Amino acid sequence: MASSSVTLQYSSTVCRLPSNSSTSLSFNQIPFSVSFPSNLKRFGRLSIRSSSASVSAAPVEGLAPAISLTDNAVKHLKRMRSDRNENLCLRVGVKQGGCSGMSYTMDFESSENTKADDSVIEVNGFTIVCDPKSLLFLYGMQLDYSDALIGGGFSFQNPNASKTCSCGKSFAA
Repeated sequence: MASSSVTLQYSSTVCRLPSNSSTSLSFNQIPFSVSFPSNLKRFGRLSIRSSSASVSAAPVEGLAPAISLTDNAVKHLKRMRSDRNENLCLRVGVKQGGCSGMSYTMDFESSENTKADDSVIEVNGFTIVCDPKSLLFLYGMQLDYSDALIGGGFSFQNPNASKTCSCGKSFAA
């Protein structure tokens, strides 16, 4: 009699388990537990799927935000926001164009304009909003601000950029 097993796959990671096992697994640092009855072979093939749902999760302590701000950037953005006397958040994104292929976009917008699929990132009391397509190119980026006379303004340190133009406002990924 052949023993039955269950195969779980998450991304490119595959895990094969005996059908009468109970185990805890972790895929991409997402832990979960799996239990299988000993009579699983009666049911034939078992498929486990995952789906995403719109869930608002609290930030995880010790985990860096998807987009970060330096202290200088936070101070300057808060000053700019207070000048407008409105409850505004910073929308960051990318668009086609610029010297290197893609250029950064940044603008204040009302917090009520946030879309359901936007990522909302809280950094030091400041809210950043980013659409999902742009976040693919901006994940891990740090926004800095300098008030230097030459080369001052906002600067983007983007780990996803394979090439950056000399002005620093566009990049290639």
